[in-house]
Amino acid sequence: MAQEYPDFQLRLPHGGPTARGRLLSEMGTNGSQKMVVLAGSPARPDVVPSFPLRTPSSHRLREKLIAEGAIRETVTWPGWLEVIQDVECNSPSAAGDILMGRSCNGWLEWKTDDGRPLADFLEQVWSGPSRAWLVRGGHPAGPDLVQRVWLVEGRVTLGGLRLRPDVTQGVSKEQLRTFVDEDYESTATYNEKAQLVEELHAFFSRMRPGDTVCTVSDARLYVGEITGNVEQRIAADGSSNLRRPVEWGRDGFPLEGLPEDLRQRLSLNHDVVDLTAAKALVDGLGVSDEELVEEAAEDGAESGVEPLAVLARREVELPEPTEGLRKKLNVHGLDWLQEIRGLLVDERQLIFYGPPGTGKTFLAQEIAEHLGGGREQVKLVQFHPSYAYEDFFEGFRPREDRLTREVAFRLTAGPLREFAEVARREGNRHVPHFLIIDEINRANLAKVFGELYFLLEYRDRSVQLTYSGESFSLPPNLFIIGTMNTADRSIALVDAAMRRRFAFVELSPRIEPTRGLLRRWLGAKDLEPADLLDELNARIEDADFRIGPSYLMKPGVFRKEGLERTWRTKILPLLEEHHYGEGVDIESRYGLMALRRAVARRTGQEETSERSDAE
Repeated sequence: MAQEYPDFQLRLPHGGPTARGRLLSEMGTNGSQKMVVLAGSPARPDVVPSFPLRTPSSHRLREKLIAEGAIRETVTWPGWLEVIQDVECNSPSAAGDILMGRSCNGWLEWKTDDGRPLADFLEQVWSGPSRAWLVRGGHPAGPDLVQRVWLVEGRVTLGGLRLRPDVTQGVSKEQLRTFVDEDYESTATYNEKAQLVEELHAFFSRMRPGDTVCTVSDARLYVGEITGNVEQRIAADGSSNLRRPVEWGRDGFPLEGLPEDLRQRLSLNHDVVDLTAAKALVDGLGVSDEELVEEAAEDGAESGVEPLAVLARREVELPEPTEGLRKKLNVHGLDWLQEIRGLLVDERQLIFYGPPGTGKTFLAQEIAEHLGGGREQVKLVQFHPSYAYEDFFEGFRPREDRLTREVAFRLTAGPLREFAEVARREGNRHVPHFLIIDEINRANLAKVFGELYFLLEYRDRSVQLTYSGESFSLPPNLFIIGTMNTADRSIALVDAAMRRRFAFVELSPRIEPTRGLLRRWLGAKDLEPADLLDELNARIEDADFRIGPSYLMKPGVFRKEGLERTWRTKILPLLEEHHYGEGVDIESRYGLMALRRAVARRTGQEETSERSDAE
């Protein structure tokens, strides 16, 4: 005896009338459960522009019904259309599509009189937010299941070659683990079995009608909706094949035109991947912002609140530098700050390099805070010779159990992974986040970055992590600014891999914005410190060891004997270290008295030259 279901109702958009439908036990052509739209139900008079693209079969059915007069204008519902006769559809979603004139998740939008969704009445189907999945259709070197079978027959499949027959939908992961261990025995490795359990559990027990399903073929992404439960087919040779019915969209989307965050997730090398975190991006493919806002309004969204699909695909934008920022940083021109912004937009990784005291860390922090919108979007870490991958990204570290007080090694996230997860959060994806790596060249960079080197260059890819084994990618809104002290380790020692992945910007006393920084900062004050610094740097032959203006931009310099004290305790020790073992008389060459005499002579010569020119 066929199972009896209650009648279901569907409220049309914009406060429209209510349609009625009845769920059937009979299955449609692709295995989904059929539904009948009852005669007398209202239908929307128009459709959203994306309707033919997102649900082509429902669009064709609606057009056919209108052409045949089964859906037509009527006085019963002024301004609406009316279904004149019962219409049998292949799924609850298709039934909702032809009435709403847009893509409709019928499993959730058809409801009983007391508000219970249709999904509550189906075996192994539950209500709640729908998910998104990526399912791959065969090996590139083998048959293309997507083009030959899935898109043609309206389904998605997953191989379970040796899996026993009659595994029930909703099977637990622990049961599947036992089945896979027994059925695959020595034909699969431990890791292969673990991955197979995850994929089978997703296909059997986590997917449900109404979920979005994606697949890739011929460099295009195809998107559809799961419209029925899992079915296990056993071939004549005893091999098992799992399938689910799907209503596919009309055309695929070129991979190269997809949002970077979505391309990252599509690069995961598994047969079944949970794409729910990127579902909003998938929902927005091929649909304008205006249409998404309209659909959200029809679903009862609050006015003025951006739909997730619109928010998720918003590009990360860095604000333009302002004249106020230029003055705050004492930079010579706004065009230099605009160039820094442009480099970050293009490369997303940048290094300030130069001698000590050139303001590298200060500029990195201030620029990052301006472009990121505040200090909470900026995180600073400092490298040192013993810094390692386990410190920077993730590794096993001793941790004490609060209850037992026992110490054990546990996998712990480092600053990069923690900050990447913050940047990736739903509400943060369009907000720039900046990781500042101070003294980046003091560590063994290949040891610190490990497989992350790849991600610095290929931001739209993901890698499998060394310790956790999880897949990881750098979020598109994460920018990295490094600082490099050339007096500590020459920039020439930086390998080609780092040069290719970062833009390098020099901060040196010989060029702007550092060259005139101290004079701009002093303004109308006594310019002697700037004259002395220029004379000092003119005597230092190695550009990597010239002294930056930051040493003389502190309040203590302008107290009584402050300049002499700073010169004796900050600047001369640096130069003594630089000339160690060379026999150079530091005081006579770089001492304050020697420099003052040289400045006085030069100033006197300039004044004499000016008088001669005037005469």
